[in-house]
Parts: sequence; structure tokens; C-alpha cells
Amino acid sequence: MTPSPAATPKPSGRRRRIAFLASASALVAAFAASSSPVPLYNSYRATAGLTNADLSLTVVAYFLGTLAALLCLGRLSDYVGRRPVGLATMLILIAGCAVLLNVTSVVPLVVGRMLMGVAAGLASSALTAYAVDTAPPHPAWLGSMVSSQSPLLGLTVGSLLSGALYEFAPAPTQTIYVVMMIALALCAGLLLAGAETRPRRPGALASLRPRIRLTERAKPLMPIVSVVAAATWALGSYYQGFGPSVTATYLGTSNALVVALVFASYMAPSVVAGPLSGRMRPARAQRLGMVLFAVGTCGLLVSLWQQQVVAFLLFGLVAGLGQGVAASAGIRGILYGSLAQDRSSLLSAVYLVSYASAMLATLIAGQVSRVASLLQLTVGYAVLAVVAMTVTLIWARDPAPLTGSGNPSREVEA
Repeated sequence: MTPSPAATPKPSGRRRRIAFLASASALVAAFAASSSPVPLYNSYRATAGLTNADLSLTVVAYFLGTLAALLCLGRLSDYVGRRPVGLATMLILIAGCAVLLNVTSVVPLVVGRMLMGVAAGLASSALTAYAVDTAPPHPAWLGSMVSSQSPLLGLTVGSLLSGALYEFAPAPTQTIYVVMMIALALCAGLLLAGAETRPRRPGALASLRPRIRLTERAKPLMPIVSVVAAATWALGSYYQGFGPSVTATYLGTSNALVVALVFASYMAPSVVAGPLSGRMRPARAQRLGMVLFAVGTCGLLVSLWQQQVVAFLLFGLVAGLGQGVAASAGIRGILYGSLAQDRSSLLSAVYLVSYASAMLATLIAGQVSRVASLLQLTVGYAVLAVVAMTVTLIWARDPAPLTGSGNPSREVEA
């Protein structure tokens, strides 16, 4: 039986608004902290003697931490509450930043990135579900947009801030982490002031058993959501793992702010992708998004081949916009008609596929980078983008309408 919108009421009043602000802010801060080391990779390469393979290992460590958290902790907030898990996320990130205050070899970088990965996994389930739980009823797409695009906004903010502080602030490899720890502590305070949407209930220990559960409505949509995630997050891992090397080798600069701008060129367009995607049915938005993504990724390859910095940035924007449109539409479809108790599991499933795809791509690319050039690596990502676009154009579909509703693009205000 299809759940009615009244089945899972949202908290009301000022504390609900605070909770929505807190969840959105904490999501942005969490992923800002996660991306803050990326513009410093060239500095670590010079001062600690790190190689491309070492940097790929740090990306893998991040993704391993994330996957472990999604598999084992993805449903924890359904039993202990969204706020306690959100607070734990902030504390783990603060610990990760503290480890990275002194990077003298690959070891602290791997440890710090793994802690950040665990926190990212917690944020991807608990904080995204908290944002959907507390989102205002109008516009209807706001909850899914915040849950899908706040991480990318955070990645953009973190990388740009890190690059700017590296170039212009004292103690360039430490200042960013101090700033992030302060921001995370402030977000923890906001979380304490917000309303709880999932009261504590028995079963927390049992929820730690690795398990991902999809609703019957979400199952038919998951294959295309997975295809979109596999291609788009793989390219995101390319920017994270190889962006600094691409900037130094092909674009002719090791400036940390330029590295951050290259990274942000792919992440930043997600800010406008949600509203654009929300005006279309999910399947149509996924198709449009993946066409833009494929065009942008192929453009990246050509501009890298020609060593055109401006073109590389512009095509990164196009690919990022396409990623945002397709991903936001996919999550909107997956969450359509869902109950509050289903959301953390559904979002965990989406992000599990996303991070697993990014980790697999990074593992493969890290090994291939030992014998192939960065340009040759980029060819593989372009091929993956074209394949994903083709699959999406053929098989993308809208969620089945709710009983009495003929518009599958409408959000349920659960």
C-alpha cells in the first residue's frame, strides 16, 4: 500500500527550520573539510615526496572509510536519531583535520583521509536524511536538491578556501584545517539546537550488520541511478586524485588556488543544477544531464590534449552541470513516495554505489598511471561518460505514480 503524505509528519515550528539549516550547513561543512586537502597535494608531493600512486592511495583510503560507514552505519540514525549521528560526524571530521595538521609522509595523509571518509559516509546517510526530513514543503524539490547537491557545494567551497589560504595565509598547510575545525564545531552547535526527527528506538546494534534495503518503488530506478553515479563520481575522483597533477603537467602551474579552481569547475555547477532538474520529470532530467556530462567530459579530453586552460575549465563546468542535473533527478525519483524510516537506507544505497564507483575508478587509474600518461587516463573517463549517456538515454524511467497521482515528478511531502 502506498504511504500517504501524512504517514510521517515533519517536526513543526522554529526548531524544524533550525534543523534544516543545521543539516544543510553540516553537509556543506563536512564535504568542505573532506576536499580541503586536495589543493595541498602538490605541496605534499614536494615536501613529503609523495607520488601519483601515493595520492591515489589516499583517495582509496577516503573511499574505503566512506563505504565502511555506509555499509555498517548507514541505518544507525534510524535508531539513535539523526542529531547524534550528525554530531558524531562533526567530531570525526575534527579528528581528521587534527591528524592532517602535520603531514610529513603518506601515513598521516592516509589516516586523516580515512577518518574523513568515515565521516562522509555518515553524512551521506544521516545528514542527507535529516535534510529531507526537515525540508520545507515548498518548493517540493528542495529536500532532494539539498541532499544530493550540498556535498558538491561543500567540495567546491572547501577546495577554493584551501587554495586561497595556501596562497595568501600564514602556515599555509595548517590554516585551512584550523578554519575547518572551527566551522565544524559551529555546525555541531546548530545540530544541538535543531529538532530531532527520528526518536530513539531499539535495534541500533542490529542495524550495524551490513545491509542495504530498497523499497519496491525504488528498485526499478536504481540501475540507471547507479549508471549515472558510476560515471559522474568516477570523474569526481579523477579531479580529486589527478587534478593537481593535471594542473601541474598540462596546464603549467602548481598554484594551489588554480588547482582549487580546476577542482571547483566540476563541483560548483551543482548549485544551479537542482532547480533546473526540479522543473523536469526525473527521467527527462537524467537524459539531459548525462548528455551534458558526456559533452563536457569529451571536451575535457580535447582541451587537455590541446593544453587549453580556459577550455578545460569551461568543459568542467558543463560536465559538472550535467552531473548535478542527472544526480539530483535520480535522488528525487528514488525518494519519491518514501517514508522517513526508509530515507537513510535509500540514500545510503545511492551513495554506496557512488563511492564504490569512485573508489574502483581510482584504484584502476592509480595502477594505470604507472604506465600511462594522464591524457591517456582521461580517454578512459570520456569513454565511460559516453557509455553511461547511451544507457541513460535508452533506459531512464520515471517513478511509478502514487495512488491517485498522475504526476510522477511531484514530491511527496512525507
